[in-house]
Amino acid sequence: MNVRHNEAAARYELDTEHGQAIAAYRQQGNARVFTHTEVPPADEGKGIGAALVRAALDDTKAHGFKIVPACSFVVAFVRRHPEYAG
Repeated sequence: MNVRHNEAAARYELDTEHGQAIAAYRQQGNARVFTHTEVPPADEGKGIGAALVRAALDDTKAHGFKIVPACSFVVAFVRRHPEYAG
């Protein structure tokens, strides 16, 4: 899966056969506050959201930013994957 960082739109994007999945964030100092995750309805339950969020959080960590989960999907993902907490 090819996740790309659209810095101008402050979001990570992943094209699917049914549209585009996104993980939006707000840059706040040295933190990225993840505010919204959306997957096309036809692609829900296929692991696309998890793959997108994992790539977004990996990139965020790699660039030295703190991860702040603010949308329910990212909150649940971080609970299941504590390596992204804090």
